[in-house]
Amino acid sequence: MSVGSARVCVVDELVERVDDQDRVLGMVVSRRQATQEGWLHRVAVTVCRDERGRLLVHRRSEQVSRFPGLYEVEVGGAANVGESYEQAAARELAEELGIRALPRLLFTFINRSGLSPHWLGVHEAVVPDAVVPDPDEVAWHDWLTEPELRSALLEWRFTPDSHEAFRRYLAFRTARS
Repeated sequence: MSVGSARVCVVDELVERVDDQDRVLGMVVSRRQATQEGWLHRVAVTVCRDERGRLLVHRRSEQVSRFPGLYEVEVGGAANVGESYEQAAARELAEELGIRALPRLLFTFINRSGLSPHWLGVHEAVVPDAVVPDPDEVAWHDWLTEPELRSALLEWRFTPDSHEAFRRYLAFRTARS
């Protein structure tokens, strides 16, 4: 679909509905319908670090259907039918950043920020500095130190998931230290 000179990507994924305990209910629906109806479904995201501990931050393309042009701390998307959180996170890393990695699932929670409630599986992966983002998904990216990212979160427009997931990610890391 084309709107002026901007291409708008309208792809609707199939997801599985889950309950408030993250159990699959056996119902396959479109992500659009799950979002519109407020049905719980699974989303997998990965916080990417490089070998020096910096965090990958990116700005979403203007072409994406959800939160175009906003910044994100994590890379991810909906878990497809039959996919685990880990499988979905690995697929999204390959699609969005062009890298093969095995992200480690840290925790899950019901995220009520954003367009609708969903289970969010937060992963972490150490990835190479040289990522090759898909320009249809990622308009800009850079590696930030944790203090730089904390400042950016106050100054730039981030997705709702970024704020909540990163807050919980830092708490998880602190509890593990």
